[in-house]
Amino acid sequence: MTAICVEQLGKRYKHYARARDRLVEWATAGRVRRHEDSWVLRGVSFELARGEAVAVVGSNGAGKSTLLRLVAGATQPSEGRIQVSGRVASLELGLGFHPDFTGRQNVFTSGELQGLRRDEIERLMPEIERFAEIGAAIDEPVRTYSSGMQLRLAFAAATAVRPDVLIVDEVLAVGDAYFQGKCIARIRRYREAGSTLLFVSHDPTAIRRLCDRALLLDRGLLIRQGDAGSVLDYYNALIARMTSDYEIRQGAALGDEGGTTRSGSQAIVTTRVELLGAAGPQRVFAVGSQFCVRIHGQAHVAVDAFTAGIAIRDRLGVEAFGTNTHHLGVASPSLAAGATFCLEIEMPLNLAVGNYALTVALHAGAVHVEGNYDWWDEVVSFQIMPGGEPVFVGSAYLPSTARFTGAATERQRT
Repeated sequence: MTAICVEQLGKRYKHYARARDRLVEWATAGRVRRHEDSWVLRGVSFELARGEAVAVVGSNGAGKSTLLRLVAGATQPSEGRIQVSGRVASLELGLGFHPDFTGRQNVFTSGELQGLRRDEIERLMPEIERFAEIGAAIDEPVRTYSSGMQLRLAFAAATAVRPDVLIVDEVLAVGDAYFQGKCIARIRRYREAGSTLLFVSHDPTAIRRLCDRALLLDRGLLIRQGDAGSVLDYYNALIARMTSDYEIRQGAALGDEGGTTRSGSQAIVTTRVELLGAAGPQRVFAVGSQFCVRIHGQAHVAVDAFTAGIAIRDRLGVEAFGTNTHHLGVASPSLAAGATFCLEIEMPLNLAVGNYALTVALHAGAVHVEGNYDWWDEVVSFQIMPGGEPVFVGSAYLPSTARFTGAATERQRT
């Protein structure tokens, strides 16, 4: 069942060079044109199934918030069609609270805008207060709230009743880690119950945790859509392009079918990646076993210094670990044009059983956006199998011991 259907959606605003030009158009009933059209969105089409979670990503000004406002019905499209099934709850950074009203008064206003009766809101109020955890401040004017307090109350009010469609625009970015966890847990419960999520965020970890798919907007155009991991990889390449001159190209993953996103100026390139264990090259490792990544590369131009790094991602695309030579305090050699290098990074694989993929990056400075030479997403995959370790749960294996301390006493029989 389709929850959201968007077909050839476009949103246009009129730009006037002078304020009086608007009056001229109005006075002439539009016969005299004094504006330029500014398209914020154009030709956007996608569908969301019931219970699906989709992220909308893109740089500032890409049209993400406009898209969400159109889907929520807060503004009307200039062209195209939107069909949304069920009740919609929308959360934005603006939140829509009146600063002079108390938190409680704003909850009632928000609930009524969602179509709830006053008696329903009164019945839900204790749960809203419990979830928001702002105490007596709920009866104080919202202008006295911090952005985090506003978020707590707005989220609690908007999600007090499970919506059919939940639209979230960056609001989790201003919350503390504790409240983010509460929000994510509630969103997951609602998803399991059939709610659809449309989510804008710049946090890749939150996107990978919450979303099945992603849409990438660039200057109002939908340029890519697919599973969240591959879209985020491509978006990462676009971000790097803002600071270095390179072409995005698709490279075949070493030893794997299909392809991964590769980007960079190619001043230095990765030519080969090996995964080594005790027995030499391998793709299957035991939990806690020693692991070595061997990176071979070559310089196409002379480079005084560079940074080489890796990231390990699980099957959902969540980064389990990442490091680079800059953070490890390892200085690179100076390379002449045509020179080659080989780097080995070793560590114990204290990760949970599962499938993982390795990303390799060559760049300047501490992070790749300072000067991306060669970023190769998920260049090689590997598997972690159970070893001789005790049974454990979670994503990390932390070798542990346990002991009882103090005198033991036998329980008295009655």
